[in-house]
Amino acid sequence: QVQLVESGGGLVQAGGSLRLSCAASGRTFSNYAMGWFRQAAGKEREFVAAINWNGFTTYYADPVKGRFTISRDNAKNTMYLQMNSLNPEDTAVYYCGGGKSYYYSPDDGMDYWGEGTLVTVSS
Repeated sequence: QVQLVESGGGLVQAGGSLRLSCAASGRTFSNYAMGWFRQAAGKEREFVAAINWNGFTTYYADPVKGRFTISRDNAKNTMYLQMNSLNPEDTAVYYCGGGKSYYYSPDDGMDYWGEGTLVTVSS
């Protein structure tokens, strides 16, 4: 049974930073791409960032480019999202997604989801 557990969310002031973690279990973590998504109140879930199996290739949504950094540690079965220069528009529940193969493709989507962690950015 695949489990993805997010942590690291919280309340931060605008301009601040947070680091999210996603701990994975139940399948060979290093065989799959991973991603971060977010859903703000009243909006649909949207893509934030993704990373291929070996961490060498990453993808970012335009609103977070240059501010967020996705990474992974396959030895620890954990993915991270370093979020800097946060602004109130980043307020959302952030979800960890487990990919379908080694390489991320927006057309494929994610096979598994965590329950999310809330990030609130105050102005």
